[in-house]
Amino acid sequence: MAFPGERFRLSTASEHTAGQRAVGQHAVGLGARGHLRIIWALLLRELATRYGRDNLGFLWVIGEPLVFAGGVLVLWNFARPPYEHGIPVLAFVITGYMPIILVRHMIAHGMYAVRVNQGLLYHRQVTVLHLFVARALLEFVGVTLAFVVIGAGLMLFGAMAPPQNLPLVYGGWFILAAISLGLALIFGGLSEIFPFVERFVAVITYILVPLSGTFYMAAWLPPPLRQAALYLPFLHCVEMIRGGFFGEFTPTYYDAAYAAAWAAGFIVVGLALVRGVRSRVEIE
Repeated sequence: MAFPGERFRLSTASEHTAGQRAVGQHAVGLGARGHLRIIWALLLRELATRYGRDNLGFLWVIGEPLVFAGGVLVLWNFARPPYEHGIPVLAFVITGYMPIILVRHMIAHGMYAVRVNQGLLYHRQVTVLHLFVARALLEFVGVTLAFVVIGAGLMLFGAMAPPQNLPLVYGGWFILAAISLGLALIFGGLSEIFPFVERFVAVITYILVPLSGTFYMAAWLPPPLRQAALYLPFLHCVEMIRGGFFGEFTPTYYDAAYAAAWAAGFIVVGLALVRGVRSRVEIE
């Protein structure tokens, strides 16, 4: 898909309404295959603009999360004993830190999907939702591949056992990705309406690090504190991932339906917010 650099601006309210209606009708008429082609083209464009057109540039999609996770693994390997509550410390860290990287990357990069790509909305077939989904998908693929690479490396050196329940790992990972997509839509929509919102997003994602189960498990908490922590949907996803890796002999606390309900709620609210974003964007 080519994205020429023409300038375009709607000048009157009637033209704006007609244009919005035409965009909506055109998007509905694309069909699933058409939407997938647009998202794929946007994803490739995002790769080229962010990392360059060289083949090695693509590797940074995986390399960036690997660098962050690798640094944390090295610190914990030297600062902590080999086992944490009977769990290999490196396996414990990677199953908690990679999920929070997924959340932070999908939110941070997805939030600016419209601002850095607003010129692409000149094309009627490109919608605001396409921009968000393409960016979220790129981050999801990058962090997922990084998780696979670093997990395989730890297994190869005997620092981590293979997953005991892969469907549970997949369930926690995909629900967490859905939650992250919903939050990216919410923060992205709000930041277009209220620009000051973006100043608080980095703080919120930092607060999630100690709250989301990155460096603790629900079973380690006193019952009253555990009950309060389990109101956070992130913790359920991390517990599912760890339960899938460590097996039934490691106690975990999670409710997949509860976390999925939060994910659905975030996505619905996010879709409602981004629905009106296009009308607020000056397309150049």
